[in-house]
Amino acid sequence: MSDATRLVVLGSSVCLAMMFLLWLLHLRMRNAAVVDVGWTAGLGILALLYAGLAPGWPVRRAMVAIIGGLWSWRLAAHLVHRVANEPEDGRYQEIRARWGGNTKLKFLFFFLFQGIIDVVLSVPFLAAALNGEPAISPFEFAGVALWVVALAGESIADRQLRAFKADPANKGRVCQAGLWRYSRHPNYFFEWLVWCAFFVFALGSPWGWLAIICPVSMLYLLLRVTGIPATEKHAVQSRGAEYVEYQRTTSVFVPLPRKSA
Repeated sequence: MSDATRLVVLGSSVCLAMMFLLWLLHLRMRNAAVVDVGWTAGLGILALLYAGLAPGWPVRRAMVAIIGGLWSWRLAAHLVHRVANEPEDGRYQEIRARWGGNTKLKFLFFFLFQGIIDVVLSVPFLAAALNGEPAISPFEFAGVALWVVALAGESIADRQLRAFKADPANKGRVCQAGLWRYSRHPNYFFEWLVWCAFFVFALGSPWGWLAIICPVSMLYLLLRVTGIPATEKHAVQSRGAEYVEYQRTTSVFVPLPRKSA
C-alpha cells in the first residue's frame, strides 16, 4: 500500500468516525449545524495527520500543519460559539422541513457525506505533505501570502457580524458595517480565497494541480447550493424589506462599491 493510499484510508476512517459521533450529538441537541463544526475540524485534523505521518520534507509538512490547522481552529471555534449561542441555522431548519419524515437517517447520511467531502478537499494538504523536495517553491510562498490575506479578511468579517448581533438594538436588522457594507457575504468570499490559497500552495508539489477541485467545488457550493441561496432565502424571510434593499445595493459575493440609492 502506498503512503498516499495509507493516509487516505486512515484519514477517511477518522473523519467518518467523528461525523458519526457528531450525528449522535446532533440528535441530543437537535441542531444539525454541528456538522459545520465537524466539517471544519475534520479538515484541520487531516492536515495535521498528513503533516505528522507523510514522508515529505519536514519544513513543508510543518507549513501544511500551520495553514490547515490554524484555519480550521479559527473557523471551528467561531462555529462552536454560534452553535452554542444561537438557534439552529436557517439552512438546516429548511432542510429538516423539506425532508419531512425519517430525518434522523437522512441526516446520518448527510453527516457521513461531509466526512467524505473532507477527504476529497484535503488533496492540497496531502500533495504537499508527500512532497520530499527540500526547497520552498514560489507557488508555496504565494499560497501562504494569499492565505494570510484571506484568513484575516474572514476573521474580520466574522468578528464584525458577531459584534453586530451582540447589540440587542440590532435584533432583526441587517448588518451593513465594515466589510458587510461592500458584500452581503464577505465571510464566504474570504473563505473561498482560503481555498484558492490552498490550491496555489499545492501547485508547488507533484499532483498538486488536482487541488483545483477545492476552489471550484467551494465556489459552486457557496454560490449555488448550501451557502448563499439558503442564507439569502432565510434572510429575506426574517428581515424583509430591509434585506431586499440590501440585495439591491450590495454585491452578493465579491466586496465592491455599493450601488447608489
